[in-house]
Amino acid sequence: MRKPERSFWQIWNMSFGFLGIQFGWGLQMANMSAIYEYLGARADQIPILWLAAPLTGLLIQPIIGNASDHTWGPLGRRRPYFLVGAILSSLMLLFMPNCSSLWMAAGMLWILDASINVSMEPFRAFVADILPEGQRTRGFAMQSLFIGLGAVIASALPWLLTNVFHMTQVVGDTRAVPTTVRISFYIGAVAYLGAVLWTIFTTPEYPPENMEAFRRAKKEKAGLIAGAKEILSAIAHTPETMRRLGPVQLFTWLGLFCMWLYFPVAVAHNVFGATDPASPLYKEGIEWGGICFAAYSAVCFAFSFALPWLAKKIGRKKTHTACLLCGAIGLISVVVMHNKYMLLFTMLGVGIAWASTLSMPYAMLAATLPPERTGVYMGIFNFFVVTPEILASLFFGWIMTHFLHNNRIYAIIAGGLCMLIAAALMQRVTDPRTLSVQDI
Repeated sequence: MRKPERSFWQIWNMSFGFLGIQFGWGLQMANMSAIYEYLGARADQIPILWLAAPLTGLLIQPIIGNASDHTWGPLGRRRPYFLVGAILSSLMLLFMPNCSSLWMAAGMLWILDASINVSMEPFRAFVADILPEGQRTRGFAMQSLFIGLGAVIASALPWLLTNVFHMTQVVGDTRAVPTTVRISFYIGAVAYLGAVLWTIFTTPEYPPENMEAFRRAKKEKAGLIAGAKEILSAIAHTPETMRRLGPVQLFTWLGLFCMWLYFPVAVAHNVFGATDPASPLYKEGIEWGGICFAAYSAVCFAFSFALPWLAKKIGRKKTHTACLLCGAIGLISVVVMHNKYMLLFTMLGVGIAWASTLSMPYAMLAATLPPERTGVYMGIFNFFVVTPEILASLFFGWIMTHFLHNNRIYAIIAGGLCMLIAAALMQRVTDPRTLSVQDI
């Protein structure tokens, strides 16, 4: 079946759910390390407290991707997973800021990440399902746009509640997590569910061309063993483009994860001079770290408009290489930034790299995937996203103690060096096609 081209607003509607999904990611990336420190964690303990989340993603993503490939019902193929994941994630966002201990916060993050993966993973395949090849770069760029916009709002919410809405801690409230952070998570829960419901109700899916053959295949591949065999078969026949993009993703996300783990707390300790998580300076530093995250997300939002044009001009390979170099420069330059306002300039490069990371690899990959296995391959491709998170969670605490002397700024610089390696590895990748004018 030849897929019809979609209008700007149709692509907008099908991508709008990512605005809500990014509320979940943005709130946890900007606040979870601080929540752990509020609850008594040391700097070297933070990576291991993040471990459960990527381990869950490693299992969930290919399973959900494969299951969505073989699903069809009243809501279609991918949308049932959007809905279930959104409901679970919204509930976890309500519970997360009320944790009273480290183990409880780590457990909640585990469930939250699993739930986000349930709704997010099929979204990548959703673009390939609905859009013709010539519009996929635009489709993934639109996802980057909403990811940037959602992260801007989510990251800045605690600062906005304090400085614009003048929200203060209620007298007698002795809970470890500040009121502004708790309210931000509650707002995120509503935004997550609402945005995903918008996409579900505005964007129908194409049914299988041969429904009878689809149902037979579904019966043959039903069950855990059949599903596991399908995933292993897909791994054994991984397209060459994915094999070459995988290491690029691994080092890119390792760099990003170093930033997410330590940037807000680095701002509090190294720039604001806070020594105690209970001090007002620490709260101010964490909120400013959220503003910095909002800044790179705003750059991601703005740069997403230019990505399809730039990819047409110089190709997706050169575009992604240049963007990764911008991200590396942004993170490494943190070492010379001692003023909170100067930190905003470092986020310019990070935002450019983030926009490209969310779109260019997936646009290059989608052209090489068989349509009947798009979901499972998108899940397998995300092994290269969660694996660096697992590596960082297992080993970066030891590196922080023995090599980086628990200096959080050094961790961010290490992230920049990882992005430099990713840019170098990008030279091994061949873009599977020449861009056409339809990409714009």
